[in-house]
Amino acid sequence: QVQLGESGGGLVQAGGSLRVSCAASGRTFSSYCMGWFRQAPGKEREIVAAISRSGGSTYYTDSVKGRFTISRDNAKNTVYLQMDSLKPEDTAVYYCTAGACGGPKVLLGGVNWGQGTQVTVSS
Repeated sequence: QVQLGESGGGLVQAGGSLRVSCAASGRTFSSYCMGWFRQAPGKEREIVAAISRSGGSTYYTDSVKGRFTISRDNAKNTVYLQMDSLKPEDTAVYYCTAGACGGPKVLLGGVNWGQGTQVTVSS
């Protein structure tokens, strides 16, 4: 299994940018599809973006299309989420996950999860 740890969250003004990172331990990182989820207070956890093993396929939920970019560096065992044009409604705890690949959302489901990193967007 792979262990995950997120970093890079923080407080940013609306319209600003932030990049969160997720470092993975273990030698099997490249065998997983990776995803970013988020959970806002009082809301269910939702998928934000996902990326295939090679990085050739990606998925974005509609609300972040054109603003967020997911990428991965298999040599560094790291997945990134670049967030631009941030909105107050993007405020949430962001989690990365590793899991099996497949389906229209690229990631079938998260098996391993990080502890999350808080992203707060002020208006």
